[in-house]
Amino acid sequence: MKPFLKRKKILIIVIVGVTLVLSLNFFSKEVRGFFYSFSSPIQKSFWGVGNSISGFFEGLANTGKLKKENDDLKLTIEQLLAENMSLQETKKENEFLREALEIGLPKEFRLALAEVISKDINQDCVLIDLGAKDGLLEGMPVITQQKTLLGKIIEVYDSFSRVMLISHQESSFDAGVVDSNITGVIKGKGSFEIEFDLVPKDEEVVEGDLIVSSALGGLYPQGLLVGQVKKIEQSDIQPFYQIEVSPFFDLPEIDKVFVALNF
Repeated sequence: MKPFLKRKKILIIVIVGVTLVLSLNFFSKEVRGFFYSFSSPIQKSFWGVGNSISGFFEGLANTGKLKKENDDLKLTIEQLLAENMSLQETKKENEFLREALEIGLPKEFRLALAEVISKDINQDCVLIDLGAKDGLLEGMPVITQQKTLLGKIIEVYDSFSRVMLISHQESSFDAGVVDSNITGVIKGKGSFEIEFDLVPKDEEVVEGDLIVSSALGGLYPQGLLVGQVKKIEQSDIQPFYQIEVSPFFDLPEIDKVFVALNF
């Protein structure tokens, strides 16, 4: 507050001084000459102070201008960032679709592209952003762009649906070993773990075998990737292998999926 009062006093003194100088026009040339010679040091001080005050107000004006330019620049940067994010999202979606095209998914099924909006890790479920208004129904398979089976829709709402993963404890479906006639049942164990059950011990199954879905039972299309045999155990009192399978899907990396509307 004090610096402002000081500037105000100086401004008043400058105005009075300038007024006095201007009033000299009404006096004789001799009087004006005497006054100028006497007051020249003081006038220099006045004009110096005046220039400082002028610079002060000009600085304020420039500060306001710079602030506006800075705000405009920030807005431009935000707009560019938003546009860049939109372009990146479009590019990512195009790559997702191109990968699906390369393995022939659209030729085999009528698909709807959905975004994963929530992941319930404890329940081995995810939520997607398509629902009844998009033509989704309970039981429809959900797959990734790599043709990997993720699960099926178990609840449908207007604008979103709940998907039960194949690792859910209530999930089970027919499956088989690639390039063989070996069949069994994939069962969910929870916590993203699955097993290949009801495979007779007289069948030749080895670690690394690929497991795909079977059309038996009508739950899923034939030939969707399920997982890879990780561990094989057998018991003397059990007629079947205990086969641990590593699922192919990687849930943390999944943000978009396909829903098979028909198969």
